[in-house]
Parts: sequence; structure tokens; C-alpha cells
Amino acid sequence: MAGMSAPLTIMLVVGEPSGDVLGAELMRELKAHAARAGLPAIKLVGVGGDAMTREGLQSLFSLDATSVMGLREVVPRIPEILRRVRQAADFAVKTRPDVIVLIDSPDFTHRVARAIKRADPKLLTLNYAPPQVWASRAGRAKRMATYMDAVLTLLPFEAPHFERHGLAAHFVGYPVIERAKHMVGGDEFRVRHNIAPNATLLAVLPGSRRNEIRFILPVFREAVGILARDMPDLVCVMPTIGHVAPLVQAAAKDWPTKIHVVEGDAEKFAAFDAADVALAASGTVTTELALARTPMVVAYRVGWLTFAIARHFVDVAYITLVNLILGRAAVPEFVQERCTPENLVQALTPLLRDEGARAAQVADLAEAMALIGEGQGSPIARAAQVIMDMATKAAISRVSDYLTRRASTRSDGFHCHCL
Repeated sequence: MAGMSAPLTIMLVVGEPSGDVLGAELMRELKAHAARAGLPAIKLVGVGGDAMTREGLQSLFSLDATSVMGLREVVPRIPEILRRVRQAADFAVKTRPDVIVLIDSPDFTHRVARAIKRADPKLLTLNYAPPQVWASRAGRAKRMATYMDAVLTLLPFEAPHFERHGLAAHFVGYPVIERAKHMVGGDEFRVRHNIAPNATLLAVLPGSRRNEIRFILPVFREAVGILARDMPDLVCVMPTIGHVAPLVQAAAKDWPTKIHVVEGDAEKFAAFDAADVALAASGTVTTELALARTPMVVAYRVGWLTFAIARHFVDVAYITLVNLILGRAAVPEFVQERCTPENLVQALTPLLRDEGARAAQVADLAEAMALIGEGQGSPIARAAQVIMDMATKAAISRVSDYLTRRASTRSDGFHCHCL
């Protein structure tokens, strides 16, 4: 049994690209935290994507099988997803990390957590970026208390929803706000891509999943085509990521305006800084755009069957975090049947043509970001602190149990021969 001088082992499990980015940021902070505390270098293992791999993770498998959404897309992948669940859980049980951090993607990561707890209830499981039980399927919080030991919540009003079921909850803040410092380089981006300073630049963001590209990108393309009729100087930039890049590149070949497809976080954030307006699928990217103070229109579409089922479980007025935080439709958003080229064009036009409309939304974006903690410290650092505390306590407990068992064994083997 290794002593406390041995490195702590932390297992991270994500299921899709947004979780991968968050996992990579967490990995950097965990390593920095250990260094500042003078601890041995921590060992980080588990499941991640490209971003976590760049931070040194040797992922058990790629995210191709697990990064899917919607019934039509998920059903054919179920055998592969379940195999990956078993693979991750078996690894945890075999290697016994000090704490297992399940990040976002509850349809996948929570299955992993349940499998781990069934096999070994003593292993510590922690959910970072837990499901929004306040928005849909509130009963999940009660169920989570049976297979999670703690949750790290992103929004201040989330913790009570878990605590009332006896699940330890720590509000750490919305980690995306830490990306605000990266929203720079817009002028250089325009120069690098030969985009005139006075050209109208629209950032087009159709999502990071294959089915999002399938359902949303054609609508976005048609909307851009309508805009281009009256805006001959319109230029588009479309940031993308590796596993969907081929689909995006193919769609860009007959795009109705000049378009620049870029990859990588640095290019994406510079594009946000350079863009006048954005047309975006709902998701983390809308918060990144808010941090860049880029006015936006948000839309989302899924398969009709997925939507028909989901609408019975979701109980929120808005799909965009800015609107949820402010309690009003500061950002125009269009879901499912309302996600039409005509509606998108009608909402985009004033933002593209009217400086006052842009300024009004920018003020709303700033207000929302302040409310979730922009400029108020590091959510990732707070999350890392909780994780390190849990891992350290687990390691100490295991050392204590080992020493107790060892002392008991020695005592059982000692025989006193009295005269």
C-alpha cells in the first residue's frame, strides 16, 4: 500500500466535446493546485477528447461513440455506448482512483457512475456540471443521491435542489467565464484571413455534434443566403472542431457568401472577437459569445420524435443561459418549428444593420455575465479545491484503514505465554 507520498489519482470522465473542454481546463488547474501545495504530481486518468489529450490524458477510448444526441442518433449506438460504460466502470473498479469526476453528459457519465457504485460503493463519485434538475426531470436529484457522493454546481440556485435529497452540493461558479480573457485578437484575425475592417462579419455556429450539423446547418445556410441578397459585403466565419470538421467543410463548399472555416480554440475566440454578430446553435458557445460581447441570435432543432418526447420533460422559458439568468428574452431564440430561415433573418437584420440594437444586446450580455460571476474569481480553481480535498481525504482514509488492518493482523498473530 502506497503512503501519502504517492501521487493522488483522479479519474475524469466526459462524454462530448463541451465536457472535454471543461475537463481540460480542470486538468490544468488540478496540476497547478498540486504544484502550489507542494504535493507529488497527481495522476489523471479516464475518458476525454482532443483537449484533454493535449493536457496529457491517455483516454480509454475516443468520444465518437458517446457524443451523440437524439433518439434516432442514439439508438443505433446503444450497444457501443453500453460497452464504453462498462469499460470505464471496470477501469475505475480495477484501479481504484481516489476520486472519480463525472463531467456533464449525464446520459453517459451517470451510467458510468451507477455502474461504479454497483461494483464498489466505497469509490467516491463527484458530478461536475450536473444536470439542470431545476429545468427538467427534477426527480433525477433524488436518484443521483444513490450513486453520487457530491456535486459541483455552476449556478448559485442549483445547490438546494440536490441538498434537499441529502446530496452534498458545492457551488463553484460557471467555468466558462474564465474564457473571457481569451476573447481577443479580432483585428489580427481579420488581417490573417484577409477580411476587410469594414466588412460585415457573421459568425455561424451550427453545433458540435453530427446531428446538430444535420438539422441546424441547412437552416443557417438558407438564412445566410437570404441575408446575402441585400448585404453583398457579408462574410461568414464558421469555427468547428475535429470530429465534425469534415461535415462543416463539405457544407462550406457551396456557401452563399465568402466563408472562412477555422479550427482550434484560439481561432474560435479570435473569430468571436472579430465578428459583428453571431448565429449560433444553443449550447456553451452562446455563453462564450456573451463573454466576447458578440450579439447573437440562437436557434436549435432536433428530430421530431426527440422533440416530442423532450417537450414533456423540459420546464424552462428559455434555452439560452443569458435569457435564463436575466429572466427575459435579451437574445432572440428560435426552437424547433420556429427555427426557420425567415425567422432567423428577421432577428439578425437589426443586429447587423443597427448599432443601437447591437449595443442594447451587448449591455444585456454584460449584465448576465456579471450575475454568474465574471470578474469574481476562478470557478475552475474552486472546483479543483473541492476535488483535491475529496481525493486527499479518500487517500488518508485508505491509508488509515490499511494501517488499522495491518495492526489487527499483527495483534491476531501475537501469542502471550504466561508462567
